[in-house]
Amino acid sequence: MPAIDDFIIVTEVDHGPPFVGHIFERKYRAAAPTFGHHIVAFYRQSWDRYVPFSYVHFTDCGDIYLAGGASTDGRAFAFMDADERQALTAAGGAYVLALRYGFQRFAARCEAIYGYCGDARAWEGGLQAGFAPSGEDKLLIHVPRPLDALRQRELTAKALSFIPF
Repeated sequence: MPAIDDFIIVTEVDHGPPFVGHIFERKYRAAAPTFGHHIVAFYRQSWDRYVPFSYVHFTDCGDIYLAGGASTDGRAFAFMDADERQALTAAGGAYVLALRYGFQRFAARCEAIYGYCGDARAWEGGLQAGFAPSGEDKLLIHVPRPLDALRQRELTAKALSFIPF
């Protein structure tokens, strides 16, 4: 089985819409955000062709980050061979890899990362990536370092004030 890093490249891009606008628009029927942080998982089809596969938008809100706008283009699977599809599935999928990358990239910059999720499949992927239920409907939390209960409630209230994101 091929190593995931041989064909899936996850990175932050400065300007997301040219790379992922078509993916975001297909899912949300709206233009992709032009602000914030754009994490993209690309499928490396060949040395000179990278196909945008999955996207997660991260917004810096000071002590918290918001992860939203998650979208995946399943059509990218058509470019992959069976071994690559199997390896990606075993790794959790492009969405999970994009979330994990964002968690690692932004963990030192905030106290918590929140995700707002109404889709059962995305909820499960979020849990697999490292989110946990926040105790609030549709709101997930990733805590890079331990938080006391009072501080977590304060941060969760702040995240709730941005819904939907």
